[in-house]
Amino acid sequence: MTISDLKCEKGVKEFDVYIADRSYVEGYVASQADIAVLESFAKAPNDETPHAKRWYSHIKSFSEAARSKLPGQKKLPSIFGAGSNSAPSKAPVADDDDVDLFGSDDEEDAEAAKIREERLKAYADKKSKKPVLIAKSSVILEVKPWDDETDMKEMEKSVRSIEMDGLVWGASKLVPVGYGINKLQIICVVEDEKVSIDDLQEKIQDFEDFVQSVDIVGFNKI
Repeated sequence: MTISDLKCEKGVKEFDVYIADRSYVEGYVASQADIAVLESFAKAPNDETPHAKRWYSHIKSFSEAARSKLPGQKKLPSIFGAGSNSAPSKAPVADDDDVDLFGSDDEEDAEAAKIREERLKAYADKKSKKPVLIAKSSVILEVKPWDDETDMKEMEKSVRSIEMDGLVWGASKLVPVGYGINKLQIICVVEDEKVSIDDLQEKIQDFEDFVQSVDIVGFNKI
């Protein structure tokens, strides 16, 4: 399939169909292609395109440092007609005899919309028969304290007190920063459909007495 401009509603709906059974735009791990697509959106997808919204929230949660470490080249995949690197082909010049001066654009638009709806319905029916796979990710978060007087045990205890459906906390360690200051690195496993990394980071940063900032330093699909 070819996806048109993501700055328009039509392109976002096409992308929603494409990303419905995928975690990333290319392959099985996040890449620079995801960042290129993310930056092509005029605004965040809404509930009318849930698959695009899920993907957008996930990629948006990556910190600048994490994005810079993603593999690949930062360019749109070839499925994006308007954003591909290939030169656009010139449309053939129509013969005067082939031009319908009395044709109706409304009829053509209605027919195109009907075909699109039929294809979307057929795809949805086909997808509904497939077994549901639970996509999970292993995330390493780096939680930075305010200073060397921050009680790191209490900070970790606060972080682990966060409970969300689809969230499991794992191992942790303290990493020296300097001047007696340590930062907390902690692993968590999340179900992509249930847990937004953005929301999780906000919940951690709500512990303002302990936490200065939260970054993603590692991300892997399971």
